[in-house]
Amino acid sequence: MRSKANQVTALKDQKSEISSQWSRIRLWLALCTMLLPLDSTAEAQQPKLYHIGALVPGSAWYEVIDGLRLGLRQLGLEEGKHFSLSIRDWKASAKSAEEAARNFEQEKFDLIYAASTGGTIAAKWATTNIPIIFCAGTEPVALGLVESFAKPGGRLTGVHYRTTELTAKRLEILKEVVPKLHRVVTFYNPRTAVAIESSKFAREAARQMDLQLIERQVTSPEELQAGVRALNAGEMDAYFAVSDPLAANEAPFIIDAAKPKRLPTMFDFLAFVIKGGLGSYAVSNHEVGRVSAKYVQRILSGVKPKDLPVEGVDKIELAINLKTAKQIGLTIPPNVLARADKVIR
Repeated sequence: MRSKANQVTALKDQKSEISSQWSRIRLWLALCTMLLPLDSTAEAQQPKLYHIGALVPGSAWYEVIDGLRLGLRQLGLEEGKHFSLSIRDWKASAKSAEEAARNFEQEKFDLIYAASTGGTIAAKWATTNIPIIFCAGTEPVALGLVESFAKPGGRLTGVHYRTTELTAKRLEILKEVVPKLHRVVTFYNPRTAVAIESSKFAREAARQMDLQLIERQVTSPEELQAGVRALNAGEMDAYFAVSDPLAANEAPFIIDAAKPKRLPTMFDFLAFVIKGGLGSYAVSNHEVGRVSAKYVQRILSGVKPKDLPVEGVDKIELAINLKTAKQIGLTIPPNVLARADKVIR
């Protein structure tokens, strides 16, 4: 009897254990069922990583990119989490800029960010569908980049800042700084639309101020460097930069070569005055990039470029390098120093 009772008890224990195991299995399955939607929701909540292709013609324009990064951070967009930034330095070669823009479109980037007018022109001609955000230092309507400031009318929009249009004013300031100014030399690439436009402004301004503008056309860094080396001390009264990426990329060389010749230099970038140029009259490239960030943010959120009016960055700064003035034996007139926004000592 005890043996039979024991067998019955054992069977009951086995059934209880089996029932317990099934309960655990059912609980585990229920938990998995509950967790699966949570995992899917978590994946769905991960932000999309947008791909931005940036075109810069040389080192001077990296300040624009720094401003862009700051502006995007201020708008809550983190690099590596919300967007990636692929930078192509086209080194003042329009062909390289077109190739880079074409590659961005073929690789399905979300937009092209052009840090200069030349890059914008190249991107427009080399692509067909991809949105383009520009930082244009030359009037974008005159160049056919947009239909109007208020209604761009296509796949391009962005920020306009005056660089080319300030050519005459920069030459006027240079004449104030160098009262005996008469012969002014400039180097630029005649194949560049921006340089052609800027040189026209310089030519007309020089005529009105009774100055002799010596235009040296170059198509490579080597040609420019050879031309600068060939300048004799006292042959020219100053070097004047027109808007041209090739010449801008060679600014450090021009600055170093000009000082022994005691040649004053006037640029269209504040960064070049910090590096030893005598003066500049220009907007902050960093601020241009920062302001342009909102265009990137809105395009990535689905807004069409044609619906975003072009905005201007109007704060222009006069910068003077007193250390350089002393090195070349030049005294800056007090009235110019009084107007300077930045003085490098």
